[in-house]
Amino acid sequence: MAAAAAAAAARARRGARLSAAAVLALALLALALLALATGRGGGGGEGRPGPPPPLPLPLPPGLREELRQRRRDLRRLAAAGGGGEAAAAAGGLGCGDLSLATGVSVLGWGFTKVVARAALAGGGAVALKSVHGAGREVRQCVQRYGAPAGCRRLAACKLLKEVTLLQRLQHPGIVQLHGQCYDNSGDPEIGVTAMLELGSPLEMIQLLQTPWEERFKICLSLVKLLFYLAHSPLGSIVLLDFQPRQFVMVDGNLKVTDMDDASTEELSCKEDNDCTLDFPTKSFPLKCSVVGKCEGINEKKNLFNAYRYFFTYLLPHSAPPALRPFLSDILNATGDLRYGINETLKAFEKVLHLYRSGLYLQKRPLHLKDYISLKGFRTVEGEDYKCWPSYSHLGCLLSVHSVEEAAAICSSQSQCQSFIVTQQRTWTGRPLASFRSSPTDLIPDANAVVYIKRSASSGERL
Repeated sequence: MAAAAAAAAARARRGARLSAAAVLALALLALALLALATGRGGGGGEGRPGPPPPLPLPLPPGLREELRQRRRDLRRLAAAGGGGEAAAAAGGLGCGDLSLATGVSVLGWGFTKVVARAALAGGGAVALKSVHGAGREVRQCVQRYGAPAGCRRLAACKLLKEVTLLQRLQHPGIVQLHGQCYDNSGDPEIGVTAMLELGSPLEMIQLLQTPWEERFKICLSLVKLLFYLAHSPLGSIVLLDFQPRQFVMVDGNLKVTDMDDASTEELSCKEDNDCTLDFPTKSFPLKCSVVGKCEGINEKKNLFNAYRYFFTYLLPHSAPPALRPFLSDILNATGDLRYGINETLKAFEKVLHLYRSGLYLQKRPLHLKDYISLKGFRTVEGEDYKCWPSYSHLGCLLSVHSVEEAAAICSSQSQCQSFIVTQQRTWTGRPLASFRSSPTDLIPDANAVVYIKRSASSGERL
């Protein structure tokens, strides 16, 4: 079986004559076969991955130096923090679980890694990350040094760094590491396979079409993650490749899934001029601390990236009018880096409190007096008039603080003739109200109350 894996890997190396999809398919076949061989014996990896086996000599000096630096970073991360690794290893998946996985299919690939989906024998599914032997990092390394085996080992060290970070960092905003399988049989092509929580790609276009409350949740989750990274057990951590594509959605929650480009080191400096934080459209001067580090540069880089990739698009659009001044303050302060992550989190929590408590609601004429209530009935579910942004594509389903707010919404919509406050709750605990164009499509429901416009009910037989 190992021979079959080697043959598949050799065919993958003849990538000049194959399409990218063909190369990935062969790489995944090699991964599956090597996992089986590893699971049978000699591969290890049921717990913590060990260090890579010694490299064949000689290696080009430049490549040897890059490998030395990456291994130094791995040793430093392994020695830092505490507790996370043991928690991640306990009960985690290993090579035996990987050998029994089925339905492996490619999800995507990047500079260093290929990501696949696999079904576990005991149920459920995981994302598999492994070194992309035909990826750009390996190709560019081979062009520089002409050492394919050493270049694949260099990329494997990067994936090992990600595994180590995921073992050390425990937060709801970081994708969970379920386990890993490390092949120490001497084959440098596939070193480590990480088994991660499976998520779906973050689609910004779809997010823009969701209710504001859900978009605020995404931004708040991101702020909580950045607060954790700024105060992590490993020190302040910066996401060097901060892009929406580095995040996934898991059960409606935002999680960062790529940590291999994260750094726990802050920029060294001799004077303030060494600490300019540059972005494509803005630059920010920072201070050089007495210990020779640019003060808060990791935290501020994360925060400005959150502003330009997330807050700008997701926060202001269709927000409740009374909250918009608070959201504008957040946008201005993070866009100018006047706020640090502590102040940003406090500002978000203030908006959440105002929204959840209903204090944001401006004093307005009472509308509920314009409705009659029928206890023990609800409206018939089904397609009706649409409103935006609705929680349902079949009709108008909106989050409300109270029956009075629902009445105000119904009064503002010419098509609305009745509404019901449902038992459904959003993540803030607010109920969802269903607005209907017909006042008479009612069915008995002992736990419900339907509200009908008095103008609509006059002359109607209820």
